[in-house]
Amino acid sequence: MGFKVSADTGGTFIDVVVQDAASEQVIGKSLTTHDRVFRGLSAALEAAAQEIGLTARQVLADTDLFIYGTTRATNAIITRNIAKTALLSTEGFEDVLLLKEGGKQDGYDFTKQYPTPYIPRSHTFGVRERINSEGQVVVELDEDHLTATIAAIREGGFEAVAVSLLWSVVNPDHELRVEKKIAELCPDLPVTLSHQIAPIVREYRRTSAAAIDASLKPLMQHHFRQLEQDIREFGYQGTILVSTSMGGVMNIDEVIESPIHTARSGPSMAPLAGLNYSQLEGLGADMIVADTGGTTFDVGLSRDGAVVHSRDTWLGPEWEGDLLGISSVDIRSIGAGGGSIAWIDEGGLLRVGPQSAGSEPGPACYGNGGTEPTLSDAACVLGYFDPEYFLGGRMTLDAAAATTAISTLADKFGISVHETAWGILSLASEAMVKAVHEITIAQGLNPQDSTLVAGGGAAGINIMKIAAELGTQRMVLPKVASALSASGMHFADIVKEESTALITSSDAFAADGVDRVLDALELRLDDFARRFGGESPDYTVEFGVEARYKSQVWTIDLPLPSHRVRGDGDQATLFEMFHDLHERIFAVRDPGSAIEFLNWRARVTINLPRVEHDHPAAQAHLGQASSSRDCYFGDAGTVDTPVYKPADLTPGTLVRGPAIIEEPTTTLVVFPGMSATVADSGNYLLSIGNEE
Repeated sequence: MGFKVSADTGGTFIDVVVQDAASEQVIGKSLTTHDRVFRGLSAALEAAAQEIGLTARQVLADTDLFIYGTTRATNAIITRNIAKTALLSTEGFEDVLLLKEGGKQDGYDFTKQYPTPYIPRSHTFGVRERINSEGQVVVELDEDHLTATIAAIREGGFEAVAVSLLWSVVNPDHELRVEKKIAELCPDLPVTLSHQIAPIVREYRRTSAAAIDASLKPLMQHHFRQLEQDIREFGYQGTILVSTSMGGVMNIDEVIESPIHTARSGPSMAPLAGLNYSQLEGLGADMIVADTGGTTFDVGLSRDGAVVHSRDTWLGPEWEGDLLGISSVDIRSIGAGGGSIAWIDEGGLLRVGPQSAGSEPGPACYGNGGTEPTLSDAACVLGYFDPEYFLGGRMTLDAAAATTAISTLADKFGISVHETAWGILSLASEAMVKAVHEITIAQGLNPQDSTLVAGGGAAGINIMKIAAELGTQRMVLPKVASALSASGMHFADIVKEESTALITSSDAFAADGVDRVLDALELRLDDFARRFGGESPDYTVEFGVEARYKSQVWTIDLPLPSHRVRGDGDQATLFEMFHDLHERIFAVRDPGSAIEFLNWRARVTINLPRVEHDHPAAQAHLGQASSSRDCYFGDAGTVDTPVYKPADLTPGTLVRGPAIIEEPTTTLVVFPGMSATVADSGNYLLSIGNEE
């Protein structure tokens, strides 16, 4: 078995992780090249290859599997750098993307306008037809009107079409006829049908998923084909897989067909990595991952040993942003990363983010022309970074530029540069703590009873401050923390999900209908596994359902206790599982109310081969730093702080704060009164107390 390579392209950095046959990993990082991604990717791969004495071409020549993740789709959605897309909806329902599910944080704030819809209202066309909730045709499809509409779309220069007609999840005939007519009149125009991309009950969510998917097709097809061409020309001939928002991987052809699955493809890998590292260190199955990149702070979690999925994935503000509408790993993001810009609002208060300096020009300390103060500049001013050892010495920081940038704020506040930098760090940490609280409370997890796993290149700057505020007692910072999402791809399997809408309730449970739905889902996924898993695929199929108390709005994702629910015992177990999970999440249990089941799903996991690595037990000992420098720690002031390099940190080493641990691709700040221990695996086990 040769190498396994993963690459995660973020807004600021490209991370590459090269794993050998013994599961040992090395990291390479490079600034993201937005014009042609492989330029930066090959530089990061070269850096990783140097760690094992090879060139990038030599590594790829001996690589069996290449896995790629990117934020390209997410950034395109947020910035609206998408194809000119037409939306076809049932006539009279053209405002669904405008109204969303309320479209406002405060539904009673009538002074606030609805946000701009994802597809402009002027690009939305009504189709004369109507199917009711029973699947019956109320108004026949007007073929002549449809032909004229498609002609207008062709003349308007549209590059993609999304089709979302009422109750197409019950009867898709009209959507399929619309697709056939588009193929006749505009054969090169990519089309997404809502009943295929998101076969769920809820009109906005289905329409939003179709609109987003269609709008991404031209962009992501070009991106992936260009990447595939570049990597093949570089000499790689093996399999290329792409990480998806579901926490698994697909081949390039699959994601080009449904590019919405690449939204959040990189961040979705972080919870998978976090769960594996938590369990590796024996720290439990309830886990919170805090992934701090250059642009965002992403929070995900696992509950009872499973990564949490959700259909409530908003890109942008909740209710006001854009909803993916598909099942994806539950990730919450805020604009607080290493490149987040610090600024002063109209009231004279300090703010951090959500604007980011990105990679071009980047923070002032990068020396690429950036002048605005960022979190990374603050860490540089506080003494946490060694300007000569950033990225293991492959990048030199401009400490003077960082000081100048922070001084622009310090002068306005009339305080020192150190105090201003500490304020930026503290404010960013508070925002991150709030993000953790929001997702854990929503999922019924207590941060104090969960393991906190740190990831991202900027994670080590303040993860221990975050943990102290949360009261978390179990923490791990993996040795590959700076490339956690890319590392998570090495734990990923091929995953595909299918779903079908079927509404039934616990007081009149349609067992036969449910079993027919589950039979059909399993048949499709068995076929998928045979096509993509080789001659004898090693795969499992799991089933679940979105359910709620009757007359309520929000559903929870519930795993099925067995593959079918025909028997009374299986149904009783399912109902009790719903009550238990609802109580855990919402602190409400209402066994007297009927349960309503809406969308049934099946998820296939084709297991990819991987090698487990055993680590010998190490003897505990106190660490000895190789150097020191002045660092600023708030109330403690400026302290002569020990600085540890990897050579100083063998397994079993205990490091008491204050201290700085400098890995080649990340810096861990151990604040006064806290400590870090190097685990047998080489990962860092952190404590907000100073261990004896």
